[in-house]
Amino acid sequence: MHNSERRAPVVALRTFPIPAEAPALDDLARRRLGQELRAMYDPVIDEALDPRLAELLQQLETDRSGSGR
Repeated sequence: MHNSERRAPVVALRTFPIPAEAPALDDLARRRLGQELRAMYDPVIDEALDPRLAELLQQLETDRSGSGR
């Protein structure tokens, strides 16, 4: 079997039941979480996109618009 023909191993996922009254975040916790996520991801949004990735995204957009979508 060639490397390109290898299949990823099957991984069994464990599931856990969610109680009927699952914990929920209160308003303060949700706001704090939102602030923390913004602080973490805002700098990433301003980073330059890798040129190859930008080229692939442009090609995808061209392909989609050419297919009549």
